[in-house]
Amino acid sequence: MKAFVIHGPNLNLLGTRELSVYGDSSLDEVNAVIEEGGKELGFELSFWQTAREGEIIELLHSGIAAGVDGVLLNPAAYSHTSRAIADAVRAVPFPVIEVHLSNIHAREQWRRTSVTAEAAKGIVAGFGPHSYVAALVALKGVLDR
Repeated sequence: MKAFVIHGPNLNLLGTRELSVYGDSSLDEVNAVIEEGGKELGFELSFWQTAREGEIIELLHSGIAAGVDGVLLNPAAYSHTSRAIADAVRAVPFPVIEVHLSNIHAREQWRRTSVTAEAAKGIVAGFGPHSYVAALVALKGVLDR
């Protein structure tokens, strides 16, 4: 199984920003956790990080030509505002699972609504780097049906 992992804005600063919210793992360390979990589940993963909304959309679209079976997407703050990313999630023929390191429902009111999650197959949030591994388990379950 082939999947993309797409990290949105500010996630390149993991390990240094808001440690009480996001923990002290760097993005490379988070990706290592995901990679290990993915190997155990039989996934071939490609990792991306961008702060640009349009690039997230282009990466989702590129999954079609790349033949991915699914995508784990952490749109970060775009999850609360980006109808364009939500439309891209709806447009692709493979499942997209939204992922968040923090529990967005236990944070500021404005973070509790995700317009991109409305388009996703599901959402996993609040378990730090293990949110991504849980999302891979869910993705595998969807693909194995």
